[in-house]
Amino acid sequence: MSETEETACAMEVERLHRVLEGWLSGAVPDTEAEFAVFADSHAREFTLITVDGAELARDRIMDGLRAAHGSAPELGIRTRDTRLVTAAGPVLVATFTELHSGTADARSRRCTAVFERAPDTPHGLRWRHLQETPLAT
Repeated sequence: MSETEETACAMEVERLHRVLEGWLSGAVPDTEAEFAVFADSHAREFTLITVDGAELARDRIMDGLRAAHGSAPELGIRTRDTRLVTAAGPVLVATFTELHSGTADARSRRCTAVFERAPDTPHGLRWRHLQETPLAT
């Protein structure tokens, strides 16, 4: 593992959450091109385990997010404490804290992300899997 890989993970985590915040808050236009910035960051096989324990496939996640543009105008999302757990071949695993604010149901979480190396992406990483664990408020 290298400092460069950890930096890339931290930068990608921050970038994608800024994109997500912009989409859900409505700060970016509701266009296919803007949505693609988020969608193209995820592998076709992407899965998410939510804070409620549900496992969702990429298509279901993308359909829900596509329809949720502007649904949380006051939403704020920040990330911190990104740490590279391991890097082996094409796969990197990182943990981070995701802090939500501005909505009545804002739930912060501790996350574990699995990335695939992808040279055609902003930080050379594509999201393959995300596990979210809720934090006490």
